[in-house]
Amino acid sequence: MLKKINVQDAVGTRLAHDITEIRPGEFKGAAFRKGHTVCNEDICHLQKLGKNHLYVIDLAEDEIHENEAAAILAGALAGEGVTWENSPREGKIGMTAAVDGLLQVNTAALAAFNMVEEVMCATLHTHTLVKKGKLVGATRAIPLAMKRAPIERAAAIARQEGGVLAVRPLRRARAGIVVTGSEVFNGLIQDRFAPILAEKVNALGSEAAGVTFAPDDADLIRQAIVSHLENGCDLILLSGGMSVDPDDVTRQAIRQAGATEMHYGASALPGAMFLAAWIGDVPLLGVPACGLYHRTTVLDLVLPRILAGERIGKKELAFFGHGGLCQDCAECVFPDCAFGKGA
Repeated sequence: MLKKINVQDAVGTRLAHDITEIRPGEFKGAAFRKGHTVCNEDICHLQKLGKNHLYVIDLAEDEIHENEAAAILAGALAGEGVTWENSPREGKIGMTAAVDGLLQVNTAALAAFNMVEEVMCATLHTHTLVKKGKLVGATRAIPLAMKRAPIERAAAIARQEGGVLAVRPLRRARAGIVVTGSEVFNGLIQDRFAPILAEKVNALGSEAAGVTFAPDDADLIRQAIVSHLENGCDLILLSGGMSVDPDDVTRQAIRQAGATEMHYGASALPGAMFLAAWIGDVPLLGVPACGLYHRTTVLDLVLPRILAGERIGKKELAFFGHGGLCQDCAECVFPDCAFGKGA
């Protein structure tokens, strides 16, 4: 229960919550923290903050203070790889990455959580690469004091999913690269694809373990795939041979190599002719020719998720459609842009 008192009568009382001060362009934070004992010198400052009255809290058994509520919510929301400290500021608790990795947000559970009255949680976009210590989400109970029931209901929604936010470390893969195309294999043009793919692999902490060149021959491409697998590669990247041209036989070669699952086509531009396939637990990613020209393609959306342990299939490739249109900016700022943020 909240009891309102005149600020001039508040000397000697303890503040029930943080009191925020905002100085435009300079400062936003707690001018007074919860538990502060009001003294005569504080009265003028409080009045300048628009506080002509203060609250004294006398909580009923079925009520809860915003700080306690925030701690319950944060504990339920934070999943694997996410940490938080029970030190609310202005009623809010931030959740941070406990490891370097890929942020994964259960967006359906997040929406269900936020549908509960008088609670909220905001996060970074799911599938964002983050460093240890990065703020990935924050939560609070919106009123100063509230009934316990909504807090417990919201926390239960989060807990039944094992948390709403998680940060998955990227595994260190050994990537075999297969560059297809008779024009490259026969030395008519210089390959430029392998260095691009190797750079993307290395940038995520994995190893480009070897490069094989193959002509537009399904059996020779198959042999190149099998050779990389036999040499211990647990990720295969294939360049080219993904179009509708009759000479493009990479998909056929992947099937012949033993792929039990293959998904051709991604709802993203650039990268519509992207391919994701699996031989057992080994992912094979077919990168179309757009990867030679565009700095950022659908590969940059898929590769971190593969390394974080996701099994990318038709559903994931379809969901790229919302936000999957690259603006092809003169100066690319990916990942600090909208590309891929809707998936």
